[in-house]
Amino acid sequence: ISGGIEARSHSWPYMAETKMLTDNNTRKSCGGFLVREDFVLTVAHCFERKVVVILGAHNFTRNEPTMQTILVIQAVPHPEYDPDSVFSDIMVLKLKRKARPNRAVKMISLPRSHDWVKPGQVCSVAGWGKTENDKFPNILQEVELEVQEKKMCEQLFSPYDDATQLCVGNPLYLKNAEMGDSSAPLVCNNVAQGTVSNGFKNCSPGVFARISSFVSWIHKIVNAS
Repeated sequence: ISGGIEARSHSWPYMAETKMLTDNNTRKSCGGFLVREDFVLTVAHCFERKVVVILGAHNFTRNEPTMQTILVIQAVPHPEYDPDSVFSDIMVLKLKRKARPNRAVKMISLPRSHDWVKPGQVCSVAGWGKTENDKFPNILQEVELEVQEKKMCEQLFSPYDDATQLCVGNPLYLKNAEMGDSSAPLVCNNVAQGTVSNGFKNCSPGVFARISSFVSWIHKIVNAS
């Protein structure tokens, strides 16, 4: 997160940090968020074969008693995900066991399919991705971002699809999600309306997957197990 502030301890209890091991044994991290006790929502471009999810974290320099590390047994990327256009950049992770809810581990609500986030709305995003000084923080960072008109992202990102994507972040401010923040939730009025998908370093706006467009597919995957 660039241009943000340190989040209050465990004020984002649905936040997940997903740790992945790639095929050539390099490590990578993405965000994510708990939508049911045994399901985390993330983005499809974070897909790897070996994934663990860390819940209940705030400060990674401490071995916090609230932290729960759970293996992912199934990753389901959206069937229409396209890595070139980054369309349908959404993925559901099934956990090996249910998370134990506590003050630091809770679920977040998803929107209904007709809940449409409008330009001008101010929402929040959080993550452990790079800050404006190019360092990865140990403590969760948060920032408020304004939803933009679609034409701004249509000019910057080609292609851009407003039906399934959100254009987020005012270009006048150096505030946005950064490398390592992929899959972090965009929270508007306590509902996860978007998730970090695509963008440029140190500038706004960025592209978020529009969760309301995928919510019926998400429920289908979650309810099938």
